[in-house]
Amino acid sequence: MKNTYSRKDRKYLQAFGTRVRQLRKEAGFSQEDFALEVGLDRTYMGGVERGERNLALLNIRKIAEGLHISPGQLLDFPVK
Repeated sequence: MKNTYSRKDRKYLQAFGTRVRQLRKEAGFSQEDFALEVGLDRTYMGGVERGERNLALLNIRKIAEGLHISPGQLLDFPVK
């Protein structure tokens, strides 16, 4: 399936993925361990961190809870 996101959307998804990766690593999780912790598939988490996934709100909540932060903190990142 071809990615149909605009360039602006892809930049936003990539910035979000970078933020998730940064916070996950700071929390001391491997990608696989973190995926198990929050109940999401490892390949899904990889797609999130690469900016390939447009997450649903409930998955954003799961990731934030797994990192012990608010969803707002997860969404606080610069988009270049």
